[in-house]
Amino acid sequence: MPSTIDLRRRIRSVKNTQQITKAMKMVAAAKLRRAQERMMAARPYAAALRQVLASISTRVDVDKHPLLTQREREDKVLLLVVTADRGLAGAFNTNITRAAQNAIAERGWNDVELLPIGRKALDFFKRRRWPIRRQATQVYQALSLETAREIADALTQDFLSGEFDAVYVIYNEFKSIIAQRVTLERLLPLQREWSGQQQETAIDYLYTPSPEAILSELLPKHIEFQLYRILLESAAAEQGARMTAMESATKNASEMISHLTLTYNRIRQASITKEIIEIVSGAAAAGH
Repeated sequence: MPSTIDLRRRIRSVKNTQQITKAMKMVAAAKLRRAQERMMAARPYAAALRQVLASISTRVDVDKHPLLTQREREDKVLLLVVTADRGLAGAFNTNITRAAQNAIAERGWNDVELLPIGRKALDFFKRRRWPIRRQATQVYQALSLETAREIADALTQDFLSGEFDAVYVIYNEFKSIIAQRVTLERLLPLQREWSGQQQETAIDYLYTPSPEAILSELLPKHIEFQLYRILLESAAAEQGARMTAMESATKNASEMISHLTLTYNRIRQASITKEIIEIVSGAAAAGH
């Protein structure tokens, strides 16, 4: 049975840990609020860009654009694995790395290269057999559209040069503070999300330059913004997962403190009772 000194030390240690988890929860809550605001601010642009693409795609032959042309076979695949740079977020990073391995096995990708975004993905996959094309860490410290543009430009060049037949990304999609969904999306060739919105309009617009040139200009921007949206989703999901994990850790610490305090009081009470019995027994023996 542990001594009262050991229990006091352990209770003090758990209380210190509880203070840290409380502070981390508050920090995660503040970061989550900012991440959600950035997500909400990005949605109108995404909707407007999709409407413009839907309108222009009705006037051009989209099958002739290289970013929309699907290869006959996906022999060479580049997989972006989006995780966090830090841990203490529950199963946030583990779910992604496990899902990435399952996707490679289920889809039968024999020739696959990885692009880890986030230090946790890099640390995990650099010890595995899959080659790493390039890496992108510390992107969340100053996440901007320029960061997504640099990564998207490299992906587009690799795809157009024929080094890869398809580019996929796997990430945690933000659903709510307590719920994140692991999502696998194809970045290249572009999925025609606007195909269901194509409608012939009675208005015959005049385009300058031509619709083909506008489509060629907008498609790379669509890739950049789609990747930017994915990074924003992952950043918000990370803070939501960390906030939930720290709240759970704080609750568990409170329960452990209560249990340890109860044990400490029982041991202390037993010790006091033992001392009283010894005093009484000594006094009785002296009286005889």
